[in-house]
This record gives sequence, structure tokens and C-alpha cells, in this order.
Amino acid sequence: MNKQDIYNKIEAFAPLELAESWDCSGVLVETSKTTINKIMFALTVTENVIKQAKEQNCDMIISHHPLFYIPLEWRGIDIYCAHTNMDKTNGGTTDELIKTLGLTVSGIEEFVRYVKTDTTVGEFARCLSGLSPDLRYVNTHGVKNLHKIAFCAGSGTEFIKEAKENGADAFVSGDLKFHTALESELVVFDIGHFESETPVLKVFAEIVGDGAAKVFAEEKSPFIYYTKQ
Repeated sequence: MNKQDIYNKIEAFAPLELAESWDCSGVLVETSKTTINKIMFALTVTENVIKQAKEQNCDMIISHHPLFYIPLEWRGIDIYCAHTNMDKTNGGTTDELIKTLGLTVSGIEEFVRYVKTDTTVGEFARCLSGLSPDLRYVNTHGVKNLHKIAFCAGSGTEFIKEAKENGADAFVSGDLKFHTALESELVVFDIGHFESETPVLKVFAEIVGDGAAKVFAEEKSPFIYYTKQ
């Protein structure tokens, strides 16, 4: 598969101009290869992911998270990233999370997606637990019923106030901080940064389509949850 065709497909879906100014989306490492026979999809490029890609004879890694520093020994394989542009575009990171949960987007405000529903806090928590077994949530105002839920995959708790102003009863994201949770008038659900974003890898694979073999990196959340024996 022609390498430039891969770039073009991703950027047609998630234009680079959507990316935040601080972001590092696009080509991170480019080799002299023009033909890509095998691609590895990964949420984050790590030393282990590079090792997996080399062992499986991949020509390219496509990731969601960017790299701001690239070790010299990683420069032998093409690496492409779509980060905040994939978060913002229609059908991107948060949209795919919502789709995976069997829900439908009813409204969009830049990074934040909204879902209209008629459920209880307990029922919705059970729905989320299927995707995130280590789900945690805070309900300081004793909310019982949910009619409008805001979503932002990854680290999106900075948008809680915006979600409240837009009439949401709850907010779903990852990386929830103590004081943010304590002060929220909404029910805030933390499903984990990793868990909220891994569904987007399927989107990358669908965008690329046929023409190159595709594999997914073996990844897991870096957090280890202690279970008392």
C-alpha cells in the first residue's frame, strides 16, 4: 500500500488543521520506504510496541497518542499519529467510545459529545463497567436519574463546567482528579484514560482499509489495581 495514500486517508477523515496548536499529530518518523505491507495500530508508541512491531515485521505504526521525543533507535520504522484531530473529528475517539457502549451521539461541542438518555445512575454505571471493570464515579449531589450525558475520551475533565452549562446530568472521561470530582455538580464517571480511548484503534484500521496487513499492539493500562488475596 502506498504510504502517502495512508496519510491521505487518515487526514481526509481527521484533518490536521483540527489538531490543537500544542499537539504533534501527523508524521512522526518517516523512512525511505514508499510501500507499506503491514501496519501495527497502537494507542501509545512505547519501547515494547516498537519491539512488537519489529518482531511482526511491520513497516508502520499508527498511534493515537503523539510522541514529543523520539529515541534514535525508534527511527527505523514509519510512525504516524492522529491525536487531537482524531478527538475532534466526526466519528473519532469519543464518538467511537459512545458507539461501543451502544449509545448514539445527540450533540457535539468541539471535544465533548452528548447523549440523550433516560436511565438511572446505577444502570449507567453497570453499562460503563462492561468497558471498564475498574470504573469509579462520584455523585456528591445525590443525582438519581440521567437524561443527558456528556462524554470526552481521554483526559477531559476540564470540560465538566461546559457540560453543566449545556444541561448535562453526568460526565464521562478519564483521569479524574479529587477536587474536580468533589466540586462537580454533575455525576462524574472515570472509566480510565486507556479504556476510554482504545476503541479508536478500530477506527484507524477501518480508515486505512484494504491494501496492507493489519495487527493491533498488545497494550494494557499502566495502572495495576491491587486485589486483596
